[in-house]
Amino acid sequence: MISVCMATYNGEKYLKEQLDSILKQIQSSDEVIVSDDGSSDLTRTIVQEYQNQYKNIHLVNGPKCGVQKNFENALKHAKGDILFLSDQDDIWVEGKVNRILKEFENENTLCVVHDAEIVDGNLNRVQDSFFKLKNGKPGLLHNLYKNAFIGCCMAFRKSVFEKSYPFPDHIEMHDWWIGLVAECMGNTVFIYEPYLKYRRHGENTSSLHHHPLKKMISNRLYFIWQLIVRWKQVGWHD
Repeated sequence: MISVCMATYNGEKYLKEQLDSILKQIQSSDEVIVSDDGSSDLTRTIVQEYQNQYKNIHLVNGPKCGVQKNFENALKHAKGDILFLSDQDDIWVEGKVNRILKEFENENTLCVVHDAEIVDGNLNRVQDSFFKLKNGKPGLLHNLYKNAFIGCCMAFRKSVFEKSYPFPDHIEMHDWWIGLVAECMGNTVFIYEPYLKYRRHGENTSSLHHHPLKKMISNRLYFIWQLIVRWKQVGWHD
């Protein structure tokens, strides 16, 4: 069983396209968890309409504490063995789920990240590869230096979430944290094929731009500290 964990907030514009692209790739025995953080538009109505047709979609109330805690809330409700993260505004390319699940046939694989094509709000190509932009490849030190763990392209075993939960306060992004925890635990796999249309439309909560140097350094030092704290609390292996 897989769980697709989506965080929403005022996502009515692109949500139907995203849900359609997901639902055509998963089984009825899988689930979609939508954690909505208090949308004031038609987001919840759209999800409820889909619930009338698909019994494996579950709408839960978000904590209203920002995008990281909203994703954490969706993951907390997930029952699957493999957890997929999903934004509300992208498009899953055909074959994404099967390609990722193939990697999880190796019991040592803990986390899988695939490449994405960056597009604008109308799905016009902006860049053909997110990995080229970020020099995406596995490795703890590499991804501390230049993060390529992008949530909308990630899937991981439930054990990775269990080690990364709760997300530390003040981390830069949840997907970066989860990816680094997976690197500490063991094997991550990068797929150099674009299985997502990564929509950048000016209203995204994340940014592709670099932060000032001082902030970049402080982010990484904080991650290192939190990884050490978590290792002392729970260890990386059962």
